This record gives sequence, C-alpha cells and structure tokens, in this order.
Amino acid sequence: MSTPSRQPQGDVWKLSKLGCAGSRFALSRRSIDGPREARQSESKTAHRLLSGVMNYSDPSIVASTDAPFLSLNGVRKTYPGVVALDGFSIEVRPGEVIGLVGENGAGKSTLMKILGGVTRPDTGTIIVDGAAHDGLTVEASIGSGIAFVHQELNLFENLDVAANIFFGREPLRAGPLKLVDRARLRALAAPLLKRVGANFSADTPVSALSLAQQQMVEIAKALSIKARLVILDEPTSSLPIAETDKLLGVIKALKADGISVIFISHRLHEVERVADRVVVLRDGMLAGTLPKSAINHDQMVKLMIGRMLKEREKAAESARPPGSVALSVKAIRTAAYPDRPVDLDVRHGEILGLAGLVGSGRTELARVLFGIDKSFGGSFQLDGKDLVLGSAADAVANGIFLVPEDRKLTGILLDLSIAQNISLPNLPAHSRRSLVSASAEAATAEKQKTDLGIRAPSVQTRTGTLSGGNQQKVVLAKWLAMKPKVMILDEPTRGIDIGAKAEIYGLMRALADAGVAVLMISSDMEEVIGVSDRIAVMHEGQISGILDKERFSQENVLLLAVGKQPK
Repeated sequence: MSTPSRQPQGDVWKLSKLGCAGSRFALSRRSIDGPREARQSESKTAHRLLSGVMNYSDPSIVASTDAPFLSLNGVRKTYPGVVALDGFSIEVRPGEVIGLVGENGAGKSTLMKILGGVTRPDTGTIIVDGAAHDGLTVEASIGSGIAFVHQELNLFENLDVAANIFFGREPLRAGPLKLVDRARLRALAAPLLKRVGANFSADTPVSALSLAQQQMVEIAKALSIKARLVILDEPTSSLPIAETDKLLGVIKALKADGISVIFISHRLHEVERVADRVVVLRDGMLAGTLPKSAINHDQMVKLMIGRMLKEREKAAESARPPGSVALSVKAIRTAAYPDRPVDLDVRHGEILGLAGLVGSGRTELARVLFGIDKSFGGSFQLDGKDLVLGSAADAVANGIFLVPEDRKLTGILLDLSIAQNISLPNLPAHSRRSLVSASAEAATAEKQKTDLGIRAPSVQTRTGTLSGGNQQKVVLAKWLAMKPKVMILDEPTRGIDIGAKAEIYGLMRALADAGVAVLMISSDMEEVIGVSDRIAVMHEGQISGILDKERFSQENVLLLAVGKQPK
C-alpha cells in the first residue's frame, strides 16, 4: 500500500476528508467495468432463465425480517456506448450481510459509485429511511451511514491509527490555535478498535501494521461515522487464511451489532461462509438473488456467467507427468531470513504451488529467483548447469520470468499500450537499426492477444483501461513471447473475476504441458490445492515440507505453514 502523495480532487477528496474509506473511485467508466458492448445485446430475460437457478424475489427468503433502510429501484446508468447498470434494484436491511458478486465489468463499481454519491444514476430511485431521492451526494451518502472499505486502502502510513480514523474530523483543543486534542483523539479511537477486535493501540503507526490490521483501521473509520452499511470491496484479496478468518469474524460482529454489510469478493467460498443472501450482477443487470439455503459455488457461477465452470478441476488435469528438474536452488538465503537456507527443485512440466503465511518468505524467495534481490549464500542450477543470478537481466537472459504480486505497480506500465508493454522486455527483437519497429511490436502483440484471449479493441489500447484479468494476461504475454523455461507467478489471480481465473489457470496448465516449470505463489488455499501438481510450504523463511497430490489437504498445508509436520 502506498501513501497518498497528493490531495485527490473534487468529490473524491470530500470522501477522504469526511472520514469515509471510499475515496478511491476511478472516474473513468472504461477503467472500472470495461467495455461490454458485445454482450449488451443479450436480453434481460436471458439473465433470469439460467438453467437450474431461480431469480428469487419472494421477500420471505430474506434473512432479516426488518424493513429495508436503503433501497435502489430501477437504477440505470449509461456511459457512451456502454450500459453500466440497467434497471437494477436492491434492498438492504439492518444487520444482514449481502454478498455482491459478478465478473469484472458487471457493474459492481458503478453501483458503489452511485451509493457513495460520486455518480448520479440516469433514472431510478434511491430510498433512504423512506425518503426517495433521484441520487445521493457524497455528504448525503455519509450522512445516511454508508461507508466503504476499498481494495486499495486509503490510509496515510506516516500517521498513527487514531489520526487516520478521524482524519479531517479531529477533536480540537480550546483556544485560538485550535490544536488537535491527542488525548481525546486516542480515547475516541480506542472503543472503535475494540469493536473490530484490533490487537494494536490507537497510537500505533499505520506503517507498522499488517494489511489485515490496516483493513481493521478502515472498518473502525467506517464505524466512526456511525455507519449503518459497510461496503467491503475485495477485502480478503491480499490476506492469507488466518487473517482472512479474522476479517470474516469482524463481519459477523458487525452483523451482530445491527450493521449491514455488502461483501464484494471473487473468492466465492468466502461469500458462501458469511453471506445471508447473494446478489449477482451480470452485464449491469440483476442476474439473480440467492437465499442463504441456496448459496453455493456452482449456483453463483451459473448466475455470473450463465454456465457451470470447473476451472480448477480443468487446470489440475496434467497432460503428462513432470520431467527433469528445471530450476534447482540449494541453501539460498534471503535478506528477510539470512540464517534460514532454502532448498527447492521445480521440474519441467509441473505447477509447483508455494504456500505459507504472510511473512513466511515466499515473495522474498521469488525476488531472489528473479535476480531482483541478492542471495545471501547458496547456489542455483538451471537444467543441471550452474547459474549466476546477479540481476533480473541475468534471469531474463536464462528464461526465468516473474509475474509479480502487484501487477499495476511492478508488472505493467498502465499508460503504455498493450503492444508497448509486450515488447518492452525484449526491445532488441523489435528494433531495426536501433529504432523500435511499430509493425514488429504490433505483430508480436497481435499474436499474443489472440493466443491468450486478451479482450481489448486493439493492441494499441492503453493497458490501464483493461480489466484486472486482461492486465494479468498482458503481463504473461510479454514473457510468453520470449519462450520461458521457468515461470514464477506471485498471486496470479488476485483481484480478478471467476471467468478470468479459469483462463489464467488454463494458461498455466498449457505452459506446464509445454514443458515450462511453473512456480505459483498463492494465499488462496483452494487455488493452491486445486491447481498444483505438488505443494511446497514455507515457514519463517524455510521450506517446511512438500506435499504430493495424495497428501493434499487444507489441514496438511496449514500444519506445515505453522512449522508442524502432518501426521
């Protein structure tokens, strides 16, 4: 998470200044939900006639019997060439947890912008406590008790917890200087932190907190404005299992206090755990609503994309047994754990999952394998030959590539086109007389766009306008064009929808079947178990164990993750 470097402008700044966690609204329609013109021609009826799934609308199925305090009726929002929301309706009752799911581009972000008062709908009605509105302002949204916790957290790392919770609303001392009353600030923050189960104090610097703890600060900030509805946007996408469980416990505590929650997530098993009902968006329309008794992975997927999808099972089917060892590391030590040697072999034709808790050293190991960070001792071998990895250039020259954890920060350049991003690591191959050839760039990019199914109007499209799944494909495409021997993927499906996940899994399996050694780092337990051929687990900088398929289980992975051996 990066510290905001400048003040946002307009209504976005109002949200941050007033203490609402929802200040990070992108104002470009294209960058939020992606163009879906080709799919808008489907009729509304088609969304409600998906085989085997009803569009539940009987009020008796709703978990809470209280009257809704917030309703959206027939809301429609369009942008040039795109219908973002089309006749969408939803009711929110006190103390219920609503799972909101849909593919990227389904309209979830547009809905959140409307609820936050950043965008007004073209038509439709928003009813708050019985009063009808054509749209909300930012102030009206906050005044109604609507608060946001976005995937990209809106905290200042150089301030402490209390200052972040009450930023822009600090209690002041009496007198002409109007200084911040620090004692009262901490006293106000303490009970809020207690409500969310925080194990840190109000004067702790945010820079010292883990990601899960920072999310607790965001939720405490929401409670500080007397939130009645907390909207959580992909809150667990960066969290390991233990911290995810803590956050889901906080959601249950909010529900017990009568606070409503809209839980947006691509991790459908988590939605299944906490939601009282599930609302599914598809192409801007309500595809269906599932009551608690009908919530399961397959039914949610069917409503989201119109068919059953067995993406992990398909990815798990290897076309052939793995081959010889591609990359071998012996007694490698990272800067995070200089006294903990790592031994690991990755074989041609296999997907080796690398699991572990946050801080176990997985990403640090990946950075050493790609030559970004220095190894403190040890040795590398590639196909049985000694290898020196003094830089990322050394790794690339030997066919070892990394798809990083944060694709937007270190994987792609958002302002460049698809073609420019794909050619960037290998400019000499796309140059003539030391000048980059636009036609050569375009030819390579067109091939990768077709092979990987990158959905974009053209290879000249700016990469920042693509959905998360298509951005990830661009990161993969730049390396696939260079014929990898070893592909390291750090959290490859973080923040992308269920359909895009299936495609990424398929690409990983195709790489393995082509003989590439694939090392996949993931905090998603179902993903690790469902996609890997073997699982290596790290604990405090070392490999604590390696599991073959017959020993795959959540219990075994968790035991190794905490330094214990499975029975």
